[in-house]
Amino acid sequence: MERNSTPPETRKKIIHTRQKISELKANQPIQRLELVLLRIYPQRMVYSEHYVGPVAAACGRDETGLVGVVLWGEQIQRVQVGDIVSFESGWCRERKGELVVSTGRNGRLSILGR
Repeated sequence: MERNSTPPETRKKIIHTRQKISELKANQPIQRLELVLLRIYPQRMVYSEHYVGPVAAACGRDETGLVGVVLWGEQIQRVQVGDIVSFESGWCRERKGELVVSTGRNGRLSILGR
């Protein structure tokens, strides 16, 4: 049996621990969040200083609750209702008293299952 000779303090953690919706806090980054998409609303165009393109609202759930989702650009076409998706390095904000998650500029959305 081969052992890892790299000292524990220098090893990089590749996969973040999965967060749950119940653990989300407004204005905090998301390390890794897995959801089932329950609904995707019609897209609309956004014209702002930082982004021009399509945006769609959605909602998702895990075993602990529901959360709003913002889908940007090509993400809208990639996902569909019922998909299990993972948000990595995204953000969580509060909008009208409800939590909303998104990949933001630097995060990643992956489809884990259909």
